[in-house]
Amino acid sequence: MRRWLRSLDGRFKNAVLAGTGGAFAIFVLASMSGLSELPLLMAPFGASCVLLFAAPASPFSQPANVIGGHVVSTLIGMLALQVSGPDPWTLAAATALAIALMVLLKIVHPPAGADPLVVLLGHENTWFLLFPVLSGSAALVLMAVLYHRLSRSTSYPCRQT
Repeated sequence: MRRWLRSLDGRFKNAVLAGTGGAFAIFVLASMSGLSELPLLMAPFGASCVLLFAAPASPFSQPANVIGGHVVSTLIGMLALQVSGPDPWTLAAATALAIALMVLLKIVHPPAGADPLVVLLGHENTWFLLFPVLSGSAALVLMAVLYHRLSRSTSYPCRQT
């Protein structure tokens, strides 16, 4: 029973740290968006925070995956928007192509799988790639690095073998 309680304490601590990290990152991006009047936040970043703060050792959480996955997937969505528009086949094809390219480029970041849908359904323009995608994902990674160093909860980024 004691062993279970000790593990619960560890899980509780990790849960609080992960939730606090995600809240911190989203708060900072939302605040910076308001102050700068530049969009730095998009819905898939909430899912990115799950990986960055709850599973920082995951290959999917590493900086190249977070930033590269979002950029590549957004570019696919933009290309699809120019070629066709948000019909069901285009939504499906853009998502499939984003996944395939992330796998081929070894930059898989599951939350980025939503980016083509965000672009197509929101009819986003090319600025969307810089604000919020590139700037926001880079800021998330930077905040994860700082947060994990300050909290000493785990090492981030992690060396992948």
